[in-house]
Amino acid sequence: MSTSLERYTERVEQYASRFPRFPRFLDVMMVLALIGSASLGTQLSLPGVTPPDSDKPLEVMLGLSCFVLLKYRTHTRTVVVVVAGVTIAAIARGYLLTPLLLAPLLAAMYWLAVLCDRRTIRMYGLVVTVALLTVNLFSDGMRDLSPVLTVIGPVFWMALPLVGGSLARLRGDYLEAVKARAEHAERTREEEARLRVAEERMRIARELHDVVAHHLALANAQAGTAAHLARSNPEQSRKILDDLTGTTSSALRELKATLGLLRQDDRPDGEGLEPAPGLARLPELVDSYRSAGLEVTVHQEGARQPLSPGVDLTAYRIVQEALTNVAKHASAHAAHVTFTYADSRLLITVSNDGPATAPAPAPASGGFGLRGMRERAQSIGGELCAGPRPEGGFEVTTALPLQPSAAVQGETV
Repeated sequence: MSTSLERYTERVEQYASRFPRFPRFLDVMMVLALIGSASLGTQLSLPGVTPPDSDKPLEVMLGLSCFVLLKYRTHTRTVVVVVAGVTIAAIARGYLLTPLLLAPLLAAMYWLAVLCDRRTIRMYGLVVTVALLTVNLFSDGMRDLSPVLTVIGPVFWMALPLVGGSLARLRGDYLEAVKARAEHAERTREEEARLRVAEERMRIARELHDVVAHHLALANAQAGTAAHLARSNPEQSRKILDDLTGTTSSALRELKATLGLLRQDDRPDGEGLEPAPGLARLPELVDSYRSAGLEVTVHQEGARQPLSPGVDLTAYRIVQEALTNVAKHASAHAAHVTFTYADSRLLITVSNDGPATAPAPAPASGGFGLRGMRERAQSIGGELCAGPRPEGGFEVTTALPLQPSAAVQGETV
């Protein structure tokens, strides 16, 4: 829609650029043409009707009133009053009311309709028309004509410039509105583009944080456990080191997949990219923490229901980050994950039974830790709460919709 508005605005500007750069020259040419029309109008009369005696001063005033039109841009109402007064005086003198004689007044009324508001147009148009008809009806040249002819003709002629000027004003307002809408659409598109770039950067930052922080924390825990068991239980230590190799390999794969999203335009049909992780990989996630010495129990309440890809990824990342916080900050060696399917929402609770020690606060720059989990939940229309438990330990609770609304999906695309 905005593209069509821009094209139309360009055509309007091209049309406007065809006008000469000397508007005063056009005004002078218009005045000279009106003087010629008014002069010719004073020479016309009805057959069998004696024309009025030549009144040179009135004819001069009629010509001078045309020059007043040069001020129509700045003194529109004054121009109408002056030209109307001279024209009515000419008709009262006995000159035949014709479009040629009315040409200066018609031009003044046209610019009144173009430049003034509707109330002013109606008031001036009514007063001038009534005055013109009154003088015309009682003038000597019109006494022998039918009143219908003396009324219908002047009313029709006076209506033409008012209607034409009003249409020109409406068209000008419409073109201004089209231009304003095109400019607004341009600004809105730029702002929306900046917003989408910022949202995409935030999304990528959250993905990188979840991937790197989780695997590094897990690798650190596994390395520490292996070092602790190196002398007392070498066999178990070697097993943990084997798991550490798998952890680092998994980190590299997920990091490659995340960064590959930035290059997917260069790959046909997403070639070489792994699917986004979801709750189907939860057993693998739980086993990786168990190898690091953290016992994770998973409990489900209610019948499992299908999740949209966005909700599935969000649920997995929140559980991953919550368990990472337990491994990094809590002194407990066990964590509990509970999934509750109720109505149209999924409630996820991750808790530990250790001392009430909260995870490290998120940096002011945002996108880390608890803030990252909360942003993920809110991005699909969910909620997240985190804090110490009264009986000890720490708990993260989030409620996610099973199927986000269309508006939320559009914002997170």
